[in-house]
Amino acid sequence: MPYDTQLHYIGGPTSVIEIGGLRLLTDPTFDPPGDYPIGSRVLTKTAGPAVTAASVGAVDAVLLSHDQHPDNLDTSGRAILEGVPLVFSTSAAGQRLGGTVRALADGEHVELPRPDGGVLRITGVPAQHGPDGSLDLVGEVTGFVLSGEGLPTVYVSGDNASLRVVADIAERFGPFDLAVLFAGAARTPLIPDAPLTLTSEDAARAAAVLGARQVVPLHFEHWGHFTEDGDSLVTAFDRAGLADRLHLLKPGQSFRATPA
Repeated sequence: MPYDTQLHYIGGPTSVIEIGGLRLLTDPTFDPPGDYPIGSRVLTKTAGPAVTAASVGAVDAVLLSHDQHPDNLDTSGRAILEGVPLVFSTSAAGQRLGGTVRALADGEHVELPRPDGGVLRITGVPAQHGPDGSLDLVGEVTGFVLSGEGLPTVYVSGDNASLRVVADIAERFGPFDLAVLFAGAARTPLIPDAPLTLTSEDAARAAAVLGARQVVPLHFEHWGHFTEDGDSLVTAFDRAGLADRLHLLKPGQSFRATPA
Protein backbone atom coordinates (compact mmCIF):
# COMPACT_ATOMS: atom_id res chain seq x y z
CA MET A 1 0.00 0.00 0.00
CA PRO A 2 1.48 3.41 -0.87
CA TYR A 3 2.66 5.65 1.92
CA ASP A 4 4.57 8.88 2.34
CA THR A 5 7.16 8.78 5.10
CA GLN A 6 9.86 11.41 5.38
CA LEU A 7 12.79 12.03 7.69
CA HIS A 8 14.09 15.57 8.01
CA TYR A 9 17.64 15.65 9.40
CA ILE A 10 18.31 18.56 11.76
CA GLY A 11 21.68 17.54 13.19
CA GLY A 12 23.24 15.12 15.68
CA PRO A 13 20.48 12.76 16.93
CA THR A 14 17.74 15.22 16.05
CA SER A 15 15.30 14.69 13.21
CA VAL A 16 11.62 15.01 12.41
CA ILE A 17 9.98 11.82 11.17
CA GLU A 18 6.70 12.33 9.33
CA ILE A 19 4.73 9.11 9.17
CA GLY A 20 1.03 8.43 8.75
CA GLY A 21 0.28 12.15 8.91
CA LEU A 22 1.99 12.51 12.32
CA ARG A 23 5.23 14.33 13.17
CA LEU A 24 7.72 12.80 15.61
CA LEU A 25 10.84 14.57 16.89
CA THR A 26 13.86 12.46 17.87
CA ASP A 27 16.25 13.45 20.70
CA PRO A 28 15.86 17.25 20.57
CA THR A 29 19.20 19.12 20.63
CA PHE A 30 19.24 22.75 19.51
CA ASP A 31 21.94 24.36 21.66
CA PRO A 32 24.93 26.09 19.99
CA PRO A 33 28.44 24.61 19.67
CA GLY A 34 30.55 24.61 22.82
CA ASP A 35 31.65 22.56 25.81
CA TYR A 36 29.00 20.75 27.82
CA PRO A 37 30.10 19.35 31.21
CA ILE A 38 28.65 16.06 32.39
CA GLY A 39 30.02 14.76 35.66
CA SER A 40 33.81 14.84 35.50
CA ARG A 41 33.75 14.83 31.69
CA VAL A 42 33.15 17.46 29.05
CA LEU A 43 31.38 16.78 25.75
CA THR A 44 32.25 19.20 22.96
CA LYS A 45 29.64 20.14 20.39
CA THR A 46 31.29 21.17 17.13
CA ALA A 47 28.31 22.33 15.05
CA GLY A 48 24.83 23.65 15.66
CA PRO A 49 21.54 22.42 14.19
CA ALA A 50 20.45 23.13 10.63
CA VAL A 51 17.30 24.90 11.85
CA THR A 52 16.15 26.59 15.03
CA ALA A 53 13.85 24.95 17.52
CA ALA A 54 11.16 27.50 16.73
CA SER A 55 11.17 26.62 13.03
CA VAL A 56 10.46 22.92 13.63
CA GLY A 57 6.80 23.63 14.26
CA ALA A 58 4.30 21.51 16.13
CA VAL A 59 5.06 17.85 16.71
CA ASP A 60 2.75 15.10 17.91
CA ALA A 61 5.32 13.32 20.06
CA VAL A 62 9.01 13.16 20.95
CA LEU A 63 11.00 9.94 20.78
CA LEU A 64 13.63 10.49 23.48
CA SER A 65 16.21 7.73 23.69
CA HIS A 66 17.45 9.08 27.04
CA ASP A 67 17.70 12.32 28.97
CA GLN A 68 20.93 12.01 30.95
CA HIS A 69 23.42 13.10 28.27
CA PRO A 70 23.49 16.63 26.76
CA ASP A 71 24.19 15.32 23.26
CA ASN A 72 20.76 13.66 23.29
CA LEU A 73 18.76 16.21 25.26
CA ASP A 74 20.09 19.72 25.85
CA THR A 75 18.72 22.87 27.44
CA SER A 76 16.81 23.94 24.32
CA GLY A 77 15.49 20.40 23.92
CA ARG A 78 14.15 20.38 27.46
CA ALA A 79 12.25 23.56 26.74
CA ILE A 80 10.66 21.90 23.71
CA LEU A 81 9.39 19.01 25.83
CA GLU A 82 7.24 21.41 27.82
CA GLY A 83 5.08 22.08 24.77
CA VAL A 84 4.82 18.55 23.38
CA PRO A 85 1.71 16.48 24.17
CA LEU A 86 3.60 13.19 24.46
CA VAL A 87 7.22 12.27 25.14
CA PHE A 88 8.22 8.59 25.02
CA SER A 89 11.41 7.59 26.83
CA THR A 90 12.85 5.48 29.65
CA SER A 91 11.42 4.98 33.12
CA ALA A 92 14.37 6.92 34.56
CA ALA A 93 13.66 9.85 32.23
CA GLY A 94 10.03 9.80 33.30
CA GLN A 95 11.03 10.07 36.95
CA ARG A 96 13.53 12.86 36.32
CA LEU A 97 11.57 14.94 33.81
CA GLY A 98 7.94 14.37 34.75
CA GLY A 99 5.47 16.34 32.65
CA THR A 100 4.21 14.48 29.60
CA VAL A 101 7.07 11.96 29.60
CA ARG A 102 5.81 8.40 29.39
CA ALA A 103 8.04 5.38 29.81
CA LEU A 104 7.70 2.62 27.22
CA ALA A 105 9.00 -0.65 28.60
CA ASP A 106 10.40 -3.29 26.25
CA GLY A 107 7.53 -4.46 24.06
CA GLU A 108 5.03 -1.95 25.45
CA HIS A 109 3.25 0.09 22.83
CA VAL A 110 1.01 3.12 22.40
CA GLU A 111 -1.28 3.75 19.45
CA LEU A 112 -1.61 7.33 18.24
CA PRO A 113 -4.64 8.25 16.09
CA ARG A 114 -3.74 9.20 12.52
CA PRO A 115 -5.53 11.85 10.45
CA ASP A 116 -6.69 9.14 8.03
CA GLY A 117 -8.48 7.24 10.78
CA GLY A 118 -5.82 4.58 11.34
CA VAL A 119 -3.27 4.43 14.13
CA LEU A 120 0.51 4.68 14.44
CA ARG A 121 1.88 2.13 16.87
CA ILE A 122 4.99 3.20 18.82
CA THR A 123 6.68 0.29 20.59
CA GLY A 124 9.53 0.51 23.07
CA VAL A 125 12.53 -1.74 22.36
CA PRO A 126 15.85 -2.23 24.16
CA ALA A 127 19.04 -0.28 23.60
CA GLN A 128 22.45 -0.80 25.19
CA HIS A 129 24.58 2.35 25.37
CA GLY A 130 27.95 0.61 25.50
CA PRO A 131 29.45 -2.84 26.11
CA ASP A 132 27.89 -5.53 28.29
CA GLY A 133 27.84 -4.48 31.95
CA SER A 134 27.87 -0.73 31.28
CA LEU A 135 24.30 0.06 32.36
CA ASP A 136 25.26 1.42 35.79
CA LEU A 137 27.77 3.77 34.17
CA VAL A 138 25.74 5.12 31.24
CA GLY A 139 22.15 4.76 32.45
CA GLU A 140 18.96 3.62 30.75
CA VAL A 141 18.46 4.06 27.00
CA THR A 142 15.60 2.97 24.77
CA GLY A 143 14.82 2.51 21.10
CA PHE A 144 11.54 2.52 19.20
CA VAL A 145 9.65 0.64 16.49
CA LEU A 146 7.04 2.48 14.45
CA SER A 147 4.36 0.53 12.59
CA GLY A 148 0.76 0.58 11.42
CA GLU A 149 -1.52 -0.63 8.68
CA GLY A 150 -0.38 0.76 5.35
CA LEU A 151 2.75 2.26 6.94
CA PRO A 152 6.40 1.26 6.72
CA THR A 153 7.95 -0.48 9.70
CA VAL A 154 10.61 1.84 11.09
CA TYR A 155 13.31 1.14 13.70
CA VAL A 156 14.83 4.06 15.62
CA SER A 157 17.82 2.65 17.49
CA GLY A 158 18.68 5.34 20.00
CA ASP A 159 22.20 5.15 21.41
CA ASN A 160 22.64 1.40 21.03
CA ALA A 161 26.00 -0.31 20.60
CA SER A 162 24.94 -3.96 20.76
CA LEU A 163 24.39 -6.18 17.72
CA ARG A 164 22.87 -8.76 20.06
CA VAL A 165 20.16 -6.24 20.89
CA VAL A 166 19.68 -5.54 17.18
CA ALA A 167 19.30 -9.25 16.42
CA ASP A 168 16.63 -9.60 19.11
CA ILE A 169 14.67 -6.66 17.70
CA ALA A 170 14.98 -8.02 14.17
CA GLU A 171 13.61 -11.39 15.24
CA ARG A 172 10.64 -9.85 17.02
CA PHE A 173 9.68 -7.01 14.67
CA GLY A 174 11.59 -7.29 11.39
CA PRO A 175 12.11 -6.98 8.56
CA PHE A 176 12.21 -3.18 8.47
CA ASP A 177 11.47 -0.79 5.67
CA LEU A 178 13.60 1.92 7.30
CA ALA A 179 16.26 1.74 10.01
CA VAL A 180 17.32 4.98 11.68
CA LEU A 181 20.66 4.00 13.22
CA PHE A 182 22.60 6.09 15.73
CA ALA A 183 26.22 5.47 14.79
CA GLY A 184 29.57 7.32 15.11
CA ALA A 185 31.36 4.85 17.43
CA ALA A 186 31.17 7.32 20.32
CA ARG A 187 33.96 7.04 22.89
CA THR A 188 34.46 8.89 26.17
CA PRO A 189 36.71 8.43 29.23
CA LEU A 190 33.72 6.91 31.00
CA ILE A 191 34.32 3.66 29.08
CA PRO A 192 37.55 4.27 27.13
CA ASP A 193 37.98 0.77 25.72
CA ALA A 194 34.66 0.30 23.93
CA PRO A 195 32.31 2.34 21.73
CA LEU A 196 29.08 3.64 23.24
CA THR A 197 27.22 3.60 19.90
CA LEU A 198 27.41 1.51 16.74
CA THR A 199 30.64 1.52 14.77
CA SER A 200 30.28 1.99 11.03
CA GLU A 201 30.92 -1.71 10.41
CA ASP A 202 28.36 -2.68 13.03
CA ALA A 203 25.85 -0.26 11.51
CA ALA A 204 26.23 -2.10 8.21
CA ARG A 205 25.88 -5.45 10.00
CA ALA A 206 22.81 -4.14 11.79
CA ALA A 207 21.24 -3.12 8.49
CA ALA A 208 21.69 -6.65 7.18
CA VAL A 209 20.39 -8.30 10.36
CA LEU A 210 17.34 -6.03 10.43
CA GLY A 211 16.56 -6.72 6.78
CA ALA A 212 16.39 -2.95 6.42
CA ARG A 213 15.71 -1.85 2.86
CA GLN A 214 16.70 1.73 3.65
CA VAL A 215 19.01 3.14 6.32
CA VAL A 216 19.40 6.72 7.53
CA PRO A 217 22.21 7.23 10.08
CA LEU A 218 21.91 9.82 12.85
CA HIS A 219 24.20 10.95 15.67
CA PHE A 220 27.53 10.33 13.91
CA GLU A 221 28.71 13.94 13.69
CA HIS A 222 28.68 17.35 15.42
CA TRP A 223 30.26 16.11 18.65
CA GLY A 224 33.93 15.59 19.46
CA HIS A 225 33.48 12.17 21.03
CA PHE A 226 32.50 10.52 17.75
CA THR A 227 35.39 8.53 16.31
CA GLU A 228 33.83 7.52 12.97
CA ASP A 229 32.09 9.81 10.50
CA GLY A 230 29.94 9.78 7.37
CA ASP A 231 32.84 8.72 5.13
CA SER A 232 33.41 5.74 7.39
CA LEU A 233 29.75 4.76 7.07
CA VAL A 234 29.90 4.98 3.28
CA THR A 235 32.99 2.76 3.25
CA ALA A 236 31.49 0.18 5.62
CA PHE A 237 28.21 -0.12 3.71
CA ASP A 238 30.09 -0.35 0.42
CA ARG A 239 32.30 -3.17 1.73
CA ALA A 240 29.21 -4.99 3.01
CA GLY A 241 27.54 -4.74 -0.39
CA LEU A 242 24.81 -2.53 1.07
CA ALA A 243 25.69 0.82 -0.47
CA ASP A 244 22.28 1.10 -2.12
CA ARG A 245 20.55 0.95 1.28
CA LEU A 246 22.48 3.82 2.87
CA HIS A 247 21.07 7.35 2.70
CA LEU A 248 23.59 9.72 4.27
CA LEU A 249 21.97 13.11 4.75
CA LYS A 250 23.46 16.52 5.31
CA PRO A 251 21.89 18.73 7.99
CA GLY A 252 18.75 20.29 6.57
CA GLN A 253 18.21 17.55 4.01
CA SER A 254 15.21 15.22 3.90
CA PHE A 255 14.74 11.60 2.87
CA ARG A 256 11.51 10.19 1.51
CA ALA A 257 11.14 6.47 2.11
CA THR A 258 9.92 4.46 -0.87
CA PRO A 259 7.34 1.67 -0.60
CA ALA A 260 8.37 -1.94 -1.07
